[in-house]
Formats: sequence, C-alpha cells, structure tokens
Amino acid sequence: MSPGRDGSSVRAVAAVVTLLLLDAAVFVQAKNFEDVRCKCICPPYRNITGHIYNRNVSQKDCNCLHVVEPMPVPGYDVEAYCLLCECKYEERSSNTIKVTIIIYLSVVGALLLYMLFLLLVDPLIRKHDPYIQPLHNEEDSEEMRPQADSSQARGNTVLERVEGAQQRWKKQVQEQRKTVFDRHKMLS
Repeated sequence: MSPGRDGSSVRAVAAVVTLLLLDAAVFVQAKNFEDVRCKCICPPYRNITGHIYNRNVSQKDCNCLHVVEPMPVPGYDVEAYCLLCECKYEERSSNTIKVTIIIYLSVVGALLLYMLFLLLVDPLIRKHDPYIQPLHNEEDSEEMRPQADSSQARGNTVLERVEGAQQRWKKQVQEQRKTVFDRHKMLS
C-alpha cells in the first residue's frame, strides 16, 4: 500500500467524522422539541377507543388537561376520563444519543479501514511456500530447518519479522503434529 493511499483514506475518515460532528452541532443550536415530552396513555372509555397522546409541555403541566387535545369526551366527562389516563414526563438527551452513534460509526469505520489494509497487505506477508507440508518423517523436518534459519537472519523489517515468527509457529505446529502421530503409532 502506498503512503498516498493511506493518507487519503485517513483524510476521508477525518472528513466524514468532521461532517457528523458539525451536523450534531447544528442540532444542538436548534432546540429539539423531542428531548422532553409528556406522554399520556388513555385506556378505552365508554365508546371511545384507547389512545396515546404526546405533547411538548413543561413538567408541571404534564397532566391530561394540558396534553389530551382534542378532548374526546364532552365537558361533564372530562374529569372521569382524565382520572383513567396515566401521564408521564419523559426526558432524553438526543445529543448523547448522537455522540454515541458517531463514536460507534467511527469505530466501525476504523475497523473496516483496518480490514481493507489487512486485505491489501496480507498477500505481501503470506508468500506461497511449496516446502510447507505436513510432516510424516524426519527428512521433511530437516529440509525445513535451513529455510527457517535463513529467514531469521534477514529479519530487519517488520514484515520480515512477522513472517519469521509465522514460520517458527508453523514449524512448532508441525513438530507437535509429528509427535502426536508418533505417539499414536506407538500406542497402536
């Protein structure tokens, strides 16, 4: 991956995050009426079906008389109808919700960029090695040893060190397989 590509992808992510933050700032300046509300749940009453009423009122005005409009019952039944209604004042922070979503999307975006980076770099790290096979006898393991030693001698870059560690790990796994197969043969 060239340095120009990596820099441009970082700039693109920074631009997206900046736009999301500016969008959140615009919503902070404009009063969002959905942050506070009074919610009245009224059950069925006589021939009137149940209904949920929402209204943006202060906490002290959170009652049936201020929230339920239009009143579905005539004036003499209003008090009986309002006694059945359950009103609750609800408050939420839409700014906190927005910031949480921005952070979540930023993390997901960073993970996607990391995945793309690994997809581009992985073929460079994993070089096809025709000598790696499951070990069935001592001769195969002796052929692998000189190759692993030569890769350790040139381990100057990070990629070469990672490749060397990967080769050592593969060698250990193959030795463990060989030991397990030898023990299995002895027990049989």
